[in-house]
Amino acid sequence: MKEERIKTYIRGLDDHIQGGIPASHVILITGKPGTMKSSLAYNILYRNALEEGLSGMYVTLEQNRESLLANMAGLGMDIKNVEKLMCVLDLGLIRKKLKQLGSKSWIEVFKMYVDNMHKTMNLDLMVIDSLPVLEVMSKFMEPREDLFRLMEWLRDLNITTLIIAEMDQGSDKFCEHGEDFLSDGIIHLDLRREDNNVNLFLGVAKMRKTAHRRGYFPLIFDESGFEVVTH
Repeated sequence: MKEERIKTYIRGLDDHIQGGIPASHVILITGKPGTMKSSLAYNILYRNALEEGLSGMYVTLEQNRESLLANMAGLGMDIKNVEKLMCVLDLGLIRKKLKQLGSKSWIEVFKMYVDNMHKTMNLDLMVIDSLPVLEVMSKFMEPREDLFRLMEWLRDLNITTLIIAEMDQGSDKFCEHGEDFLSDGIIHLDLRREDNNVNLFLGVAKMRKTAHRRGYFPLIFDESGFEVVTH
């Protein structure tokens, strides 16, 4: 039986990961600050809504909704083009719900909101931006066990989920609590200084159920979107 795949719409990449990300997988998009992680994740939601008619939700736990949408519109991804298929939820709305519901924990309110949006929109894709903020807000007592349960809950929803993870400037670790082992895949974005220029590279460090190349490829963004140069 052929594996259902979600296209990344990064030109040159999908051909190297057997057509895209396996549906319902939980994927980390990780990298240091300034590597366009949020833009790349938003692009996957936006292009799948625009080209495939797939529904998606972007959960922003750091940047407010208006600022995020303005930035993405400036990159040629105006949500007005896909507003029936795509929504953006920010931390302020979750906090408001938390105050209304009193005794419920932050993670319970978060899950409730996702469940409600899933029932309303039948979500195919979701981005959570970012993992470190989610961990802080959730006040996980046993991070590895709590993250395992969270990722299993996401898989049970059958939503392909992209979780943005921030790497420390001085570290090569993808994550802090073993999230890289718990996830189904890792897309790593890296900045490299070459000939007095700082260039962006992309590597697929892990992708379950997928035969893929493990090299790093130059990543370009222009008016046509994202592209990896593989030759």
